[in-house]
Amino acid sequence: MEKVKIGVLGTGAISGIYFKNLTGLFQEVEVVGVCDLFREKAEEAAKEYSIPKVYDTMEEMLADEEIEIVLNLTRPNEHFTTTKAALEAGKHVYSEKPLAATYEEGAELAALAKEKGLLLGGAPDTFLGAGIQTCRRLIDDGLIGDVIGAEARMVCHGHESWHPAPEFYYQYGGGPMMDMGPYYMTALVNLVGRVKEITGMTGRAFEQRIITSQPKKGTVVDVEVPTYTTGLLRFENGAIGTVLTTFDVYYDRQAFLEIYGTKGTLRVPDPNGFGGSIWLLRPEDGSFKEMPLLYDYKENSRGLGLADMAKALREKREFRADVQQTLHVLEILTTFEKSSAEGRCIELVSPYQRRDAMKNLPVSGVLD
Repeated sequence: MEKVKIGVLGTGAISGIYFKNLTGLFQEVEVVGVCDLFREKAEEAAKEYSIPKVYDTMEEMLADEEIEIVLNLTRPNEHFTTTKAALEAGKHVYSEKPLAATYEEGAELAALAKEKGLLLGGAPDTFLGAGIQTCRRLIDDGLIGDVIGAEARMVCHGHESWHPAPEFYYQYGGGPMMDMGPYYMTALVNLVGRVKEITGMTGRAFEQRIITSQPKKGTVVDVEVPTYTTGLLRFENGAIGTVLTTFDVYYDRQAFLEIYGTKGTLRVPDPNGFGGSIWLLRPEDGSFKEMPLLYDYKENSRGLGLADMAKALREKREFRADVQQTLHVLEILTTFEKSSAEGRCIELVSPYQRRDAMKNLPVSGVLD
């Protein structure tokens, strides 16, 4: 297969693992250019990963006819404008999460991509890793019976003690639901299916945060978004889920995700990772038993969703981290706050259908 040419927009903290995997692991893509607001950062990435082109501006990159897919690694509150610009320039786009800051923005991007016949999708792609894919296999094979419920919790005290630039986590487009929620909600819809309706309550315990990490130690950040979100989800199949995401709570365990069935319970690994331990409880066993991972991509494989998108572009097939998924997840993320503000249960409007499960192939880095 002729390699699909990728242009990377943004060289923030998460870009390193993308560059590493797209230039070293996934064999059917080629990173041909990089752009950042700070040219020196783009030049550093280009030198380290042998990327031939560095652009002065986003517009210059979008005008490059060699680039087929733009990997959008800009900040969350910039995703809408940058993705829209790339689509208008005729580029396929794979965006870091979330798709946009509001459902309305996400729907506009989805409509624009459809109008122009372009592929649009994005992170997270952790659901394609060995952990979540093995869980999906166990559920689909009936090991826990019919799914009747789920519980998801992401509990921590925020990022200001370790992240070098944590301000945006507390600004428009940020917050625990928009930041970490995509991993949990993407895992849930892949394991259980479409969400039909949501009831939520939101709040924030602290009006300001003080950064204690370098290089911005001592900087005071105003909190503009909810930092405590809890809610109920009713899935299309009738299952009921509960969710909590917060940056307000001290706790010794951040990730928690369980799926409940008529014949057993499944403890899902951290959905922010690709591998992890899976534990299955069936009544005849009497206790949880660890299950083996059945699929490839156990390590940090960010870029897997983009590689799948690139293969889909060449093979003219559906891809797994597509916009119908990222848009449905965005509606879920934003509906908790909307439900809280309006004091009612809200029925979702976005369609969603699970794409094909992953397949094991003999060569890692080559997609089916």
